[in-house]
Amino acid sequence: MKKLFSIILYTLFLISLIGCQTVSKKIEDTTTKEAKELSKWLNKTEEDLKSFHGQPDKVEFLKTRNRNYVYITEKYKIKCERKFELSPRNIVVGFSSKNCF
Repeated sequence: MKKLFSIILYTLFLISLIGCQTVSKKIEDTTTKEAKELSKWLNKTEEDLKSFHGQPDKVEFLKTRNRNYVYITEKYKIKCERKFELSPRNIVVGFSSKNCF
């Protein structure tokens, strides 16, 4: 009886471990896909960015004279924040993404 209980417990542990790996893989894949999509905006103009995403929710001014356009959306009560860094020449030079899937 004790051996059967150990086998069941071990099996449940393995199933939960595999489940965690699956979730981690999906998060990793989604993050990679998001970075690939956002990298298409590098070297595009401010006008192109605004025509696609609209007016930013926030504009942050940086010490480097660049500025961040921040776009915030919400999906399943989770706030997604995308930042695009624009140079003084109004060209997208960087991006970041947080909680976007």
